[in-house]
Amino acid sequence: MCEGPARVPSFSGPSRPGADYTGKVAPEPLHPLLVVIGPTASGKSHLALALARRFQGEIVNCDSLQIYCGMDIGTAKTPPAERGGVPHHLFDFLAPGETYNAGQFAADARRAITGITGRGRLAVLAGGTGFYLRALLQGLADGPVRDEALRERLSERETGRPGSLHRLLRRLDALTAARIHPNDRHKTIRALEICLLARRPASQVFAQGSRPLEGYRVLQLGLDPPRPLLHQRIAARTEAMFAQGLLEEVRSLLQQGVPPTAKAFESIGYKEALACLRGELTRAAALELTTIATRQYAKRQMTWFRRDPGVRWLAGFGDDPRTLALAEEIAGCWLAEFTTVTQTTPPPAPYYIP
Repeated sequence: MCEGPARVPSFSGPSRPGADYTGKVAPEPLHPLLVVIGPTASGKSHLALALARRFQGEIVNCDSLQIYCGMDIGTAKTPPAERGGVPHHLFDFLAPGETYNAGQFAADARRAITGITGRGRLAVLAGGTGFYLRALLQGLADGPVRDEALRERLSERETGRPGSLHRLLRRLDALTAARIHPNDRHKTIRALEICLLARRPASQVFAQGSRPLEGYRVLQLGLDPPRPLLHQRIAARTEAMFAQGLLEEVRSLLQQGVPPTAKAFESIGYKEALACLRGELTRAAALELTTIATRQYAKRQMTWFRRDPGVRWLAGFGDDPRTLALAEEIAGCWLAEFTTVTQTTPPPAPYYIP
């Protein structure tokens, strides 16, 4: 428990450095950045929205699929009508046929967070794509430029000998291979491309020269609901997605010209739905495979997030009242520390939603 009630702080952005009475230059104060992580179906969006409402925040997406327009049902995207007037950033800004990577996300997210802070608001980052989060907070080194000829050769090899690329990656860079699912063809090819062009493991390339996020103090709240209950929720949510029209959503995207080979269609749920539309799976089989793959993905997410010792874990779902109350208390105590900083810039103008 922190002393006194948690109150809504006022943020006015970084103050200008100035000399104190000793003649020393005072450092610029750090800004708060609140991060909500956890496995799929754990209620991250609900918790992030509640915290943004409570502490005058704006939400920044950290999900690699919710960036795409038209991919709403299969990504469990919060509908605009349910966002309660809270601004959401990095949602629905790319066509599903376009490609996007962690480096682009880090740059876009930094711009969004800077803008939120400049408006005197709290940035609340929410999502389950761990690699995107690491790219933002820790930075990524610049890897070798793409070699289309090499990528084509690697792709042809994988087509003729499925699984061979991931086996090769395990020999060249076991650390990176352990972080990439054997079925993730795009990431495997990119990792091998870096290994072969840089003549060293991709893990070594990206461990050097990265630029971490500066000027922010980060609080990471992680949701860790009981696994049996999480599995039940995953099954229920998958059934709801198919009932709400996941197959129709995929059919509509195809009719709009999104190619079936688009990377977005390789994601869980969309891949199975596409196979169902092709006649390769029954609806029941597609639903079952989606449920199994989602459970496996949730396990990989937790394995990734647990590598970070700085996460404050909450043993529950984001829409559980007790979990929400605890998260608000933790965030409120943490944010209260920022109100003790004397700001030299004028208070921000009243904020409005355009």
